[in-house]
Amino acid sequence: MMDLLIVGLVLFFSVHIVSTIPPIKRKFSLLVGQKGYKPVYAIISLIGFVLIVMGYADKPILAMPQWSTPSWAVHLMYLILWLAIILQPASHMPTNIKRYTRHPMLWGVVLWSAMHLWVNADRASILLFGSFLAYSLWAMFTANLAGAKKQTKKVPMKHDVLVVVVGTFAYILVLFAHKWIAGVPLVNY
Repeated sequence: MMDLLIVGLVLFFSVHIVSTIPPIKRKFSLLVGQKGYKPVYAIISLIGFVLIVMGYADKPILAMPQWSTPSWAVHLMYLILWLAIILQPASHMPTNIKRYTRHPMLWGVVLWSAMHLWVNADRASILLFGSFLAYSLWAMFTANLAGAKKQTKKVPMKHDVLVVVVGTFAYILVLFAHKWIAGVPLVNY
């Protein structure tokens, strides 16, 4: 069912790319109305996401890998994914991380998708994780062109500690729930 995956990716990323190009975003807003933009954006994103999940879950079990990954890569992946998940709350909470990068959430997605792409070399994974990687780099590029700035204000260190704690808690949840999220268990109970 790679068709579902492809349709889902096209829907999900089309609406996301529209939001990164101001003239197209304005035309889309005029088409659906100012009040309709966010609901339509959310509905299209959700439909695309559901199709991505359904399409990826239905990929062939014995898909032919396109490259081989060293056995130690999985261990590195766990460490990098911990950082990637910490970067998600860092983008929404006051933290000093934003003094070093304008895009903590997008960098987290870059790390997540690059590591998954490295260890999952089948065609469905290349489509899925490659799309998220390409989009995240595109979104950072267009945000920088639009004038995205790093945070200049220093915040108390307790905010950074809180982000690490929240991110670590989310990471542990993902480790245990990965079997239900992606069909691949990461932790043996």
